Amino acid sequence: MYRLQLLAARSLIAGALDQFTPLTLTSSLTGVRHKSQGPSVEKYGQMRFSTAEAKVSAGRLDGKMREKSLTMDTLNPQVKAVEYAVRGPIVIKAVEIERCLEEGGTKPFSEVIKANIGDAHAMGQQPITFLRQVVALCTFPELMDSPSFPEDAKWRARRILQGCGGYSLGSYSASQGIEYIRKDIAAFIEQRDGVPSNWENIYLTTGASDGIMTILRLLVSGKDSSRTGVMIPIPQYPLYSAAISEMDAVQVNYYLDEDNCWALDINELYRAYQAAKQHCQPRVICIINPGNPTGQVQSKKCIEEVLHFAYEENLFVMSDEVYQDNVYAPDCQFHSFKKVLYEMGPEYFNSVELASFHSTSKGYTGECGFRGGYMEVINMDPEVKVQLVKLLSVRLCPPLAGQAAMDVIVNPPQPDEPSFKQFHQEKSSVLGALAEKAKLTEQILNAVPGIKCNPVQGAMYAFPRIFIPPKAVEEAKALGMQPDMLYCLRLLEEKGICVVPGSGFGQKDGTYHFRMTILPSTEKLKVLLGKVRDFHISFLKEYSALE
Repeated sequence: MYRLQLLAARSLIAGALDQFTPLTLTSSLTGVRHKSQGPSVEKYGQMRFSTAEAKVSAGRLDGKMREKSLTMDTLNPQVKAVEYAVRGPIVIKAVEIERCLEEGGTKPFSEVIKANIGDAHAMGQQPITFLRQVVALCTFPELMDSPSFPEDAKWRARRILQGCGGYSLGSYSASQGIEYIRKDIAAFIEQRDGVPSNWENIYLTTGASDGIMTILRLLVSGKDSSRTGVMIPIPQYPLYSAAISEMDAVQVNYYLDEDNCWALDINELYRAYQAAKQHCQPRVICIINPGNPTGQVQSKKCIEEVLHFAYEENLFVMSDEVYQDNVYAPDCQFHSFKKVLYEMGPEYFNSVELASFHSTSKGYTGECGFRGGYMEVINMDPEVKVQLVKLLSVRLCPPLAGQAAMDVIVNPPQPDEPSFKQFHQEKSSVLGALAEKAKLTEQILNAVPGIKCNPVQGAMYAFPRIFIPPKAVEEAKALGMQPDMLYCLRLLEEKGICVVPGSGFGQKDGTYHFRMTILPSTEKLKVLLGKVRDFHISFLKEYSALE
């Protein structure tokens, strides 16, 4: 048997060598090589590959193949448990349809309108000029000599670069972030809230998600009934459920009140907490304000109740505030959890552990790709704080370009600076357009029979409730999918509209929703909403006829 394997290997190697010809063309970089010069780099690679092939073939003769080390059977089970609806099956299908259209395929529409994710620039929003100027100057300091860049942008870029090793954005920073920027963030928080902020409690992160994951890693511990329970709102942003699954923590759902504009009901918090204590140890409560996917803005009274609840039950508070600039309803106002905690008095402010998160990705800048963000952590045990810095050190540091972008957001042009007028116009234009589109979305969806949409008070999403006929529910179950997944797939395949099923965010049993962003241009948003209206009416007629 061994001799047969050896002969087979030799035969394959000889065949590979016979492929060499007197003149072998290689790439334009190596030119023409003659046989007398020996095999080219390209042919050498082919020869090595052929040798490997021979060894594999020889192995096959023995009927044995090397098994893969990583398979679905050996994969970390927590990874298999992770789900992230925002980039899930609907989006994969949308990409397939886009590719089909690009290759000349025919569909009942000419383009896919993606409203599945809060990616402002992908939806056509233009960058804020001043932010890009500062980052460009940091990236290519030679531009400092250009008269095309305003002096206030140059001043900020020089200051950021002074905090970078070698005066370069390509260097590592401290794991907590550039010190100048951390101090700017602390000053921003003090100005926003009128509350003291210690820059040493500020940590730059790779987007808000990085900070949220880091804090959760610190919090998750224990086994069985002592395993950490993480209280999250339902509906929720799927980052939270995905992180909880990955860390094998216990998800504790508290339901927002859809009939009351997705308000947070303190009685529901107590219900969820008491029920969870039977099988885990709730240690942290997560709040998203303004809400994603629901678009609600929490009142000050509501925030006070949450903080009092956390104080009583000794819970760590995580406040996701990335949409703090996205408030559209005239009777709503953003209140930071830190400010409200401070105003509740020293008994609360000096004891409740709170991590607050912000990002470059949302607001009026929409700079998702820079992956910039920060978290402010207060009242953390000093010894645990050392462990936090250690954990941050493992990933070295957040991207410095993202740190620079974050600095512009917290340190924008002031009224006496040359860039202020343009900056103010661009910021107001973005937020004004979003406010108009929030109202437009609510009005058009609520005019459709079988759709109910709460006011989009803030953030950049609508989360309408949709009526799905019983026959459609039965069909979805027969296909092994959620009814709103069937609805959204049909909407995509028939109208080219990509939205995310509400089941990917969580919802009360028997209710169905989808999440859509309000980021497309006004004209494209009208087209999108019109197609949703037409599809929904057709969908109801089709399945109601089967009743």
